[in-house]
Amino acid sequence: MTLNELVKKIPCKVIAGVRELEREVQGCYICDLLSWVMSRAQKGNVWITVQNNVNIVAVALLTEVACIIIPEDIPVDEQVVRKAEEQGVPLLSSSLNSFELASALKDIL
Repeated sequence: MTLNELVKKIPCKVIAGVRELEREVQGCYICDLLSWVMSRAQKGNVWITVQNNVNIVAVALLTEVACIIIPEDIPVDEQVVRKAEEQGVPLLSSSLNSFELASALKDIL
């Protein structure tokens, strides 16, 4: 499944990286500890995190996740949005919490 297909199936909005929505999605990873994500997330994962600092973009690039989803309509800092756009990292926002997102993704991935 591509990110483009995924965003049509779960309640979310793309806030950065619109040009990267043809990436393939393979699984999901939920974690807020960046060092842990760096050692555990897999290429193509949807990464769900409440972290909201520019370092999430660097971790996403390093791990080659398909996208980052910020849950619970947490406001995303403009610096994070700019950096994600510059680096071509899809950044999504959702009103769902992490559990609800994972449940929705389980049903479609």
